[in-house]
Amino acid sequence: QVQLVESGGGLVQPGGSLTLSCAASGSISSLAAMGWYRQAPGKQRELVAAIISGGGTNYADSVKGRFTISRDNAKATVYLQMNSLKPEDTAVYYCNVKNPRGLGRWTDYWGQGTQVTVSS
Repeated sequence: QVQLVESGGGLVQPGGSLTLSCAASGSISSLAAMGWYRQAPGKQRELVAAIISGGGTNYADSVKGRFTISRDNAKATVYLQMNSLKPEDTAVYYCNVKNPRGLGRWTDYWGQGTQVTVSS
């Protein structure tokens, strides 16, 4: 069983910064991909950023140059540094882990979500 515990959300003014953390526990493979998704009211959940075990990253176009994803494999923790926040970044942010099961199959695990609100 895998558990994900998120922290770091909150209220911030436009132009401000926040850092989200997600600590994973349980049977996490060193090959697991980790990432962050977000869901704003009335919208579908979307990928924000992802990082694979080798350190390669992928970002949504809307956050490129402002957000940075990183991971600490020893701590099984993934971070999302968010700078130059905009009101449109307001959403519930979810941590995601894709744990490999072999033969090209993966299991998705999700955190409980943390609210990020960007407002003056």
